[in-house]
Amino acid sequence: MWAAVTGAALRLARICPIAAPARAYSSSAPSIQDKLMAFFDDKKTWGKPEQRVGRAWKTEELRIKSNTDLHKLWYILLKERNMLFTMEKEADRAWKPFPNPERVDKVQISMRNIEAVVKERNSAYHLLETGENGTRPAKNVTSQIGRRFHYRFSEHLIPKSLNKKWKENHIFYYRGRAVRKFLRLSREIEHNNERKFRNRQRNHVQSFLRNVPNVNLEALKKRYPDVDIEHQKQSDKSRGHYIPSEFKD
Repeated sequence: MWAAVTGAALRLARICPIAAPARAYSSSAPSIQDKLMAFFDDKKTWGKPEQRVGRAWKTEELRIKSNTDLHKLWYILLKERNMLFTMEKEADRAWKPFPNPERVDKVQISMRNIEAVVKERNSAYHLLETGENGTRPAKNVTSQIGRRFHYRFSEHLIPKSLNKKWKENHIFYYRGRAVRKFLRLSREIEHNNERKFRNRQRNHVQSFLRNVPNVNLEALKKRYPDVDIEHQKQSDKSRGHYIPSEFKD
């Protein structure tokens, strides 16, 4: 019962099967040009530097919609995303600015929210019917190069003890001097990246304190939570060419 089904449409069908809506057939089939133009925006918007767009769909708004509405909205957003990708590629090819590039982010956020709502309904259905949440079980394993990753189980006709091909492609351990050297160097690179990130955060705070004497410390702490603001105020690099207020008459 835990086998996962990918795709929002298939998950919706598992939750509540619905009858397929009646389609309105036309006597004349659309031409190839009409089909290709579906990947482009309306010609009225071509060449405009900006376009009026709305916000992304919120999860609270999607929860009150039916499965049919979510199914239709998913394919509307999918079509919109493909169109935006086409227009963005065309703008890059023509060396022109792509108007309102945040539209891609809004569409992707809406699609992620739809998937989240569908997963909630799918989990509730499985909990009610079987007592399980319906998600595919998984565990953290180690690859042949020593990297940890999340492996999701799947069903096989042949048992794992007899499946030679699966054993050849799924080796969850590592050995050898080369792998140990790779892990040591990768940990060193990760440590250096974290150190450089902390230094950049500290330098940004020092720059704010030096160039903006009356900076809002609460806002600065909220933006850089990992930096000790009080300690950086005592640093020489944080002192600008001004007279502190406590030393003024």
